Amino acid sequence: MLIYLKHRLLLYSTKITGLVAFLFLLLTFISCSGSGDKKKFEHAGGTFKFAISNEPQTLLPRNVSDVYSGYLLNQVYQGLVTFNPTTLEVEPCLAKSWDISEDGKTIQFELRDDVYFHQHKDFKELIKLTPEDVVYSIELACTPNKNKESVAYSTIYKGLIKGADQFYNQEADHIEGIKVKGNAIIFELVERDINFINKMAQVLAVVVSKKIVEAGLETDLIGTGPFQFMGYREIDGLTNIILTRNENYYEQDEAGNQLPYLDSLIIKVESRSLRQLEMFENEEIMLIDGLPPSRISTMLGEGKIEDFNSTPPKLLLIRKPLLGTQFYHFNLLQEEFKDVRVRKAFNYAINKGAIVNNILNNQAYSKGDGGIVPPAAFNGYDSKMVKKSAYSYHPEKAKQLLAEAGYPNGEGFPNVNIKFNLGTIHSAVADDVAKQLKKVLNINVNLDGMPFQNKIKDQENANGQIFRSSWFADYYSPESFLMNGYGKTVPEDPSQPSLTNHSRYSNPAFDEAFEKGRSATDIVERYKHFAEAESILMEDSPFIILWYEETIKIAYSKVRNLQLNEMNHYVFRDVYIKEWTKKEWEEHSKK
Repeated sequence: MLIYLKHRLLLYSTKITGLVAFLFLLLTFISCSGSGDKKKFEHAGGTFKFAISNEPQTLLPRNVSDVYSGYLLNQVYQGLVTFNPTTLEVEPCLAKSWDISEDGKTIQFELRDDVYFHQHKDFKELIKLTPEDVVYSIELACTPNKNKESVAYSTIYKGLIKGADQFYNQEADHIEGIKVKGNAIIFELVERDINFINKMAQVLAVVVSKKIVEAGLETDLIGTGPFQFMGYREIDGLTNIILTRNENYYEQDEAGNQLPYLDSLIIKVESRSLRQLEMFENEEIMLIDGLPPSRISTMLGEGKIEDFNSTPPKLLLIRKPLLGTQFYHFNLLQEEFKDVRVRKAFNYAINKGAIVNNILNNQAYSKGDGGIVPPAAFNGYDSKMVKKSAYSYHPEKAKQLLAEAGYPNGEGFPNVNIKFNLGTIHSAVADDVAKQLKKVLNINVNLDGMPFQNKIKDQENANGQIFRSSWFADYYSPESFLMNGYGKTVPEDPSQPSLTNHSRYSNPAFDEAFEKGRSATDIVERYKHFAEAESILMEDSPFIILWYEETIKIAYSKVRNLQLNEMNHYVFRDVYIKEWTKKEWEEHSKK
């Protein structure tokens, strides 16, 4: 009944400051866009509102590297395939089916023929989805930008699709390994990639309209998804991202009702967790993802128990681990962090259990005493082997390693700067880390809190020493986490941004094991190679693993059909809002 939650480039010039004015425009849009001849679900309509801590960093799907952009763009755009919101298995989306050759190098997707892009005011007719749009979307992702290559090219297509690198280097007019045959798109891979279908379910691989982009309208966000982007609105001093129902959406429910049910989604941007909680208690938002550590006992204590235990309950609670890891990463271009003994000393000097207990109020799955892949997240993955190369709190060993590196009691070691994004608990965590490093290693730490978009830019460009980071799985595989250490994604020119491997870690032994895991067909063999790669990564210590994510989510029970998953993958397509009767809830609870 719940769903887990991973720089605004465009701000509409017309800002509506009054809620009444906004609602008038919204209702006008909805009433004028409906066709009136489609079967409507009895409880269709209404608005679902929720909050995110930071604004999306991009409106271009191929450049997404933050969860907030994904929250927005996944409602507007779709890919050939998608993740089931409950099981996380890949299922058809814009492609109704696919076939994989025996050697795994040729994949053919059969495209649906009933999909249209959102209506745009500059086009009189709806634009129908074609195979050419799919090809164009991938070639767009493999086109060099002025400042940096796209995240999609760097993390999915580079070195994988035949001819993608030649196209990127402007040595070919088209990508050789993508062909159209009727209503089918055929991919030819350089080598088997067991997770290729999973990667194509990411927001990085969604399909855009060739006509829209070539008309210079890409940032209007015209997709094929269940909700249409209406823009940003400033309401009562708060940024609101407005999405409305796609009246021409192609999917229906099992009874033949038109999807989606909701009239609109409103995403509110609010970095202060206490303010988010206040908004939730006032029903200004209907879901809260994570409670402020200081308010956990209050929200879940005796005063609120009736809200969860009544029949029907007013509120629903879920607490479970996520496929997410919180960590710091070193900038390995900095001279002081090129010695692995220094990096290990920092790791041993930090009491991660104390951070979880005292700062997070135990709102975490566990302390970071393993690798970057969350322990026990993947059945059959050898996290125990990886843990042998990981770091627990050991101050004496930390002091010894720093002395061996030439800095006894921290003498001669430069001041260290930690960059983190403001909001939630990151300031408190950074402050505690600074105190621990001073106490154990006698190293002075300067704290540099900044807006989220500034932190992202600085870490991509290696502008700093240590950065607060996190990673949530993009698909259900250890590979998604280990991409953070893949050396072949690091640009040769250190002045160029590194989009996924922010630490700029590179070790041929890691890369070799990682690539073997990526191409292995047998899951036991695949996990074996991935665990070997992760052990090498942790021995080299480019990261300080702090904790593994867990979240407390609370939603109003009247919000129905919200599904949860460990990847925080939102699907609002069949969500609707309806209060429960006592009888209805009792019957529902028996299922």
